[in-house]
Amino acid sequence: MPQGRSSFTKRQKEQIRQQRQREKAERRKQRKQEKPEAGSVDGVDELRENAEAQAALFHMDSDQPAALELSYLPRKPIE
Repeated sequence: MPQGRSSFTKRQKEQIRQQRQREKAERRKQRKQEKPEAGSVDGVDELRENAEAQAALFHMDSDQPAALELSYLPRKPIE
């Protein structure tokens, strides 16, 4: 019985596995290059824009801290 087909299939599977591994490494490398640095100005600007957008949702000024409402706290401690 010929064994050639089995080793061809194994070799083909191994080549596909290696190709996937190379593609995955390339995607990882690309994401790493596209990722902004932690201390970059762009990241700070993006955070500031997000904070301003959230403040606008709550109709607050983003530069001033929000007043904490204590109306939900009980007047006396529960015994």
